[in-house]
Amino acid sequence: MRLALISAVVLALSGASAQALRLPSAPRCPIFPADNAWNQRVDSLPVAADSATLVASIGLDAPVHADFGSGLYEGSIIGIPFDVVTHKTPRSRVPFGYADESDRVRYPIPRNVHVEGGSDRHALLVDRDACRLYELYDLHRSGSGWAAGSGATWSLRSDHLRPSGWTSADAAGLPIFPGLARWDEERRGVIDHALRFTAARTRRAFVYPARHYASSSDDPSLPPMGLRVRLKASFDVRPFPRQARIVLVALKRYGMLLADNGSNWYISGAPSPGWSNDQLHTLGRVTGSDFEVVDASSQR
Repeated sequence: MRLALISAVVLALSGASAQALRLPSAPRCPIFPADNAWNQRVDSLPVAADSATLVASIGLDAPVHADFGSGLYEGSIIGIPFDVVTHKTPRSRVPFGYADESDRVRYPIPRNVHVEGGSDRHALLVDRDACRLYELYDLHRSGSGWAAGSGATWSLRSDHLRPSGWTSADAAGLPIFPGLARWDEERRGVIDHALRFTAARTRRAFVYPARHYASSSDDPSLPPMGLRVRLKASFDVRPFPRQARIVLVALKRYGMLLADNGSNWYISGAPSPGWSNDQLHTLGRVTGSDFEVVDASSQR
């Protein structure tokens, strides 16, 4: 037992990518396999040939913003919440606005489900018994039940992608949960997976591991969904407070994936009273010019 504990600590400190750190409330479930795109380090991959153009289109001077934290903003929690459910959680049939690209299964929606504030109204559900992830977009009450814009589900033990051209609860057709910065990771001192981010203008295209786009523009200077960027190796993270520094180290090692249209350089995370909004706000000292696009073609 002591040897196993020491090994786990060494692995976390080394930044190795055996798999994303497991959720304490679902310890039997990996957050996707070790070779999943979310869990692969990209700090040794080459820079994409069109990196400068794509970064400039998102904004060289635009600051990074942690779109998560503690407390409330305009009456809503700050970030994208998630719920851990079990086989005992009641399953609900959910009619969808985008039914043709949604997984029409029964969704384990708890009575007091946590739904993201704002217009997206995401609900993320981790089934710790089945090791399955369910995600819903625009979840809302409809009569005595639920309705949503779209819904998708994944096995947390599989690298299986959605069909090409299909959306999910996210514009890029990706799962949202594995790209969130979580408080349990900060508490352990390491985020060992890529993060999710948004950009205001995107291209009518997607690259691996994305499966869907949400744009009508064919402008090649705009980023496609699934674009992977990383913080430059030369960027000095030492002056930043602990919580911001943990995020920045992850952005150097694993980068972040473009997953939706939204404000430029907004990074997603799950809300928690443990986050220090003051520490996270220091990420605003980082701007687009500190990033580069990764040539991740070898990950396919």
